[in-house]
Amino acid sequence: MSLSSVGPAPFCRRPSRRNDAPHNARIGGRVSRLSALRPTVIAAALVAGLSLPAWAVDPFTLKDIRVEGLQRSDAGTVFGALPFRIGDTYTDEKGAAALRALFATGLFKDVRIEIVDDVAVVIVEERPIIAGVEFVGLKEFDKDALTKSLKDVGIGEGQPFDRALADRAEQELKRQYLTKSLYGAEVVTTITPIERNRVNVSFNVVEGEVAKISEIRIVGAKAFSEGTLLGQLESTTSGWLTWYTKTDRYSRTKLNADLETLRSYYLDRGYLEFRVDSTQVAISPDKQNIAITINITEGQPYTVTEVRLEGDYLGKEDDFKRVISVKPGEAYRAADVAETTRRFTELYGLFGYAFARIETRPEIDRATGRVAVVLVGEPSRRVYVRRVNVAGNARTRDEIVRREFRQFESSWYDGRKIKLSRDRIDRLGYFSEVTVDTAEVPGSPDQVDLTANVKEKPTGNIQLGAGFSSAEKLSLNFGIKQDNIFGSGNYLGLEFNTSRYNRTFVLSTVDPYFTIDGVSRGIDVYYRTQKPINSQGEEYSIVTQGGAIRFGVPFTEYDTVFMGVGVERTEIRAGASIPNSYFLYREEFGDTSTSLPITLGWQRDSRDSALVPTAGRYQRLNAEWGAAFDTRYLRANYQIQQWIPLGKKFTLGLNAEAGWGEGLSGRPFPIFKNFYGGGLGSVRGFDQGSLGPVDVTGAYIGGNRKLNINAEFYVPVPGSGNDRTLRLFAWADAGNVWGENDDNASFDDLRSSAGIGLSWVSPVGPLKLSYGTPLRKFSQDRIQRFQFQIGTAF
Repeated sequence: MSLSSVGPAPFCRRPSRRNDAPHNARIGGRVSRLSALRPTVIAAALVAGLSLPAWAVDPFTLKDIRVEGLQRSDAGTVFGALPFRIGDTYTDEKGAAALRALFATGLFKDVRIEIVDDVAVVIVEERPIIAGVEFVGLKEFDKDALTKSLKDVGIGEGQPFDRALADRAEQELKRQYLTKSLYGAEVVTTITPIERNRVNVSFNVVEGEVAKISEIRIVGAKAFSEGTLLGQLESTTSGWLTWYTKTDRYSRTKLNADLETLRSYYLDRGYLEFRVDSTQVAISPDKQNIAITINITEGQPYTVTEVRLEGDYLGKEDDFKRVISVKPGEAYRAADVAETTRRFTELYGLFGYAFARIETRPEIDRATGRVAVVLVGEPSRRVYVRRVNVAGNARTRDEIVRREFRQFESSWYDGRKIKLSRDRIDRLGYFSEVTVDTAEVPGSPDQVDLTANVKEKPTGNIQLGAGFSSAEKLSLNFGIKQDNIFGSGNYLGLEFNTSRYNRTFVLSTVDPYFTIDGVSRGIDVYYRTQKPINSQGEEYSIVTQGGAIRFGVPFTEYDTVFMGVGVERTEIRAGASIPNSYFLYREEFGDTSTSLPITLGWQRDSRDSALVPTAGRYQRLNAEWGAAFDTRYLRANYQIQQWIPLGKKFTLGLNAEAGWGEGLSGRPFPIFKNFYGGGLGSVRGFDQGSLGPVDVTGAYIGGNRKLNINAEFYVPVPGSGNDRTLRLFAWADAGNVWGENDDNASFDDLRSSAGIGLSWVSPVGPLKLSYGTPLRKFSQDRIQRFQFQIGTAF
């Protein structure tokens, strides 16, 4: 017969006089003496137990402690949890504490304490150990990810089995299926006992079909058509592309975001009192179709009559008025108000007020449909920066981030310098996300700490390029670049080109902070073999080998001037035949030329991101002077890029590049220094290097002048939201190359093309796929419609 107590003190009484009966009692179990009693006596004892407190154990001195029932757990775990030791006085309270401590370990299914002749016998029943976790029928989720997440909450191989945790995991898995619009999903947990007190846990899943949005209605719209409003939402009904975008899948989070989008749409058009009254989501009996109804009240539109400043503007009201975006006489736009508030905050920050508050108070006149916008400014207190911290950089050294900061410690807070610091860190290209957070210093109201939070991305870049044409067939480019080698901020690059006409080996390294003042140093070693494209099949090549060193000196936050010098040796190797232009140059100046190029360059970069820019400008100018040895020439190249944001989702990128070269000291411009056009980085849709002068033998030899003009219009991939790492783009290119003998060069000679493409910041670098067709071409041009590359912007 078992007398188990329920409560904090499940103790059995022992005889009151130790000499009258054997000293046998136990906690949470049976008393051995009771097993000999008749059933009637036992029943009477049970009835008495309902009205009497649990039997207690008189305090006594422990002679020994024994543990029974252990299979896998260490006895030390049990002894470590017990609040008593041999020789201690044992009490009911200590026994209850021992039970709580042992159950709290999570290792035991049942625990009992028996007292036998002043010996505490701890009897445990261990929980089964999970031998394995299995998923059956899982398709929508990654099995490895689920296994890891379940192990984090206690359901994993080698962990004690807890039925409550298994049930909770089952419910969480069902909830996750609801977020995927799989409302018919069923999850059944099966526990299979196996030998040695182990169990297998199996989650059997029947996912069913995805419930799709069959209807979305907006009730109450009068000022705008329902179709116009539905076009603003991320959620859509099923269509031809929704198999990929999955926008026809319902989720509460996405619906809430759509409601905010709808609210912003109205607020930006003057409807200050717009509200969403209710939303109804109905699912069909077969759990396959979802209907959404959104009930709204538009209110009336309001026109801004005036913008008034109130509060403390530090005596600089004129400065604040100049940055106001809200225009009297126009419809009230919440976006303009938010932009004005942001600019006010930044302006306060320029003067050291990091915690300025701007309250927007619209004064509405419903009778006339007008509103006065009142901006109340409160600068709070001026603060200075105590400390600048860096967080999130597991690989990149702190100093690499810190040296880009223009907000210094122990100086007044300057919002402009903080923004500049954030942009400089982002332009390093080492991080996918960069934010700078401001935190008050406890006990010091006039101090703040800045923390640069960065999220590192792979800085290794495998550069690939490929194309197919009737001339080169399949051409491949390959390169390995590391922009942040060993977290030092230094660049190391190794480049190979294995195409039929151009073979290259380049080893480059750049130390961006060669001096503490930010002077950079770059070293290049290269070996190039070039076979200009030739329609007649002549076998010849141009082999260039050399090295160079260059330094970059920053003059402003955005401007850097580069200076360098190098030595290179160029050899024209002739085969069975050679194009006439190369033959004549070789006959006049020999098959080998040595030069001493001195370079001077300038670069300005104000883009918001080097990886996926959406705003800003990039410019560079490079000049190369062949000052000594066998060649005398001047070669210059200028490039400008402009990125224009068109709303939150669209970006227009413009690029223009011009090159010019001239021979000096009565010598012609070296033919092996010619510019080439066509293909990637130039005019897409044409074969690589195929634009420009053609030799009498049919070879494309390039020229001493070139012009490229490119435009790209970026849009997000449907269903990807505002993700800038994956975008579609339409492009248009124009350009050409001219030689020294092209005296009548004009824009009529330009080739042009257009097409579409995909841009993706892949794990191995920025990838671009493009397909296009020439719009203006000539009979000798070679066409290459499909091209892709990794690592190049235009």
